Amino acid sequence: MKIEKKVIGNLEKCYSVAPLTYHGKKHMLVAAEKVNQCRLYDLEGNQEDVIWEEPGGTMSMVQVPGSDGYFLATHKFYSPNDSKEAKIILAYPDDGEWKVRTLAQLPFVHRFDIISRNGINYVIACTLKSGHEYKEDWRSPGKIQVCVLPEDLSTIDEQHPLEFTVLKDGLLKNHGYCKVCVNGIDKSYVAANEGIFECTPPESANAEWEIRQILEEPSSDMAFADFDGDGELEMLTISPFHGEKISIFKKQNGQYQKVYTYEKDAEFAHGIWGGEICGKQGVLIGHRKGARNLLFFTCADAKKLTFKAELLDSDVGPANVLHYTNDGKDYILSANREIDEIALYKVEA
Repeated sequence: MKIEKKVIGNLEKCYSVAPLTYHGKKHMLVAAEKVNQCRLYDLEGNQEDVIWEEPGGTMSMVQVPGSDGYFLATHKFYSPNDSKEAKIILAYPDDGEWKVRTLAQLPFVHRFDIISRNGINYVIACTLKSGHEYKEDWRSPGKIQVCVLPEDLSTIDEQHPLEFTVLKDGLLKNHGYCKVCVNGIDKSYVAANEGIFECTPPESANAEWEIRQILEEPSSDMAFADFDGDGELEMLTISPFHGEKISIFKKQNGQYQKVYTYEKDAEFAHGIWGGEICGKQGVLIGHRKGARNLLFFTCADAKKLTFKAELLDSDVGPANVLHYTNDGKDYILSANREIDEIALYKVEA
């Protein structure tokens, strides 16, 4: 691949990245892990606005479906050792200014998403742990919590918060999350020390969520791509928590079986995105220690089921990455946290 890199900004401990449609145009959000800004960029990499100056601690950002510029985000999750005051907020434009309102105090909320089925929007929130008394205290495992997202958010605030129910608890180091469409239904995947779980939203607001375990190996993150082009998604995982092992699993007889392990250690692997770039199905991986590379894993030979890792950048330490297209061209947005750099990569085959 041919890579053209453009540094579009510097933001201390830049961490979270997400798409946002605003004024009818596609944009990108970039927010910091520590006390710092959330910024709005256009698809060319030009900064358009600052959404907030602080408090930061932003792990996830997700647009409210069908809205113009409204999005949910985490605030005050500064680290696994400093996230007791974490919460989910709503950010929205109002007469040319950006407003922020708390929707739920949710201690230790790390990843969350809005997932829709049959016209109903749900929030699925994953808490890294449930309690904390001292540094590296992992005695209280995390949870998966869910609720319906009301169509009218004007009545939701700190005094009238979203009300979550627990879908699953007992998840140690409940860290990884991604959403994938499977057979026309959006499903959430959650990674923890106990393995990887598939969560399916209910057919109606009165029905029950479905949850099933698809992998028992301790995992930090996962992403999906049709590596070999057979029409079925394979799963790439990072293991264990904040770990260095990259593996690919393929469904065989209805179960995920490991078919590949990256021959190198990708220390503190963290940034992850799965899908198609320049006509190739694969998964982006960024790791935050050691060589601090940005890698793109693809299938080298579909018949022999061999894989390769292409180096896109090094010594940058991506925390999170995403891919998008603009005017038919492929781009990767990367929050290169370890060097406080927001980078936009134009990618050509």
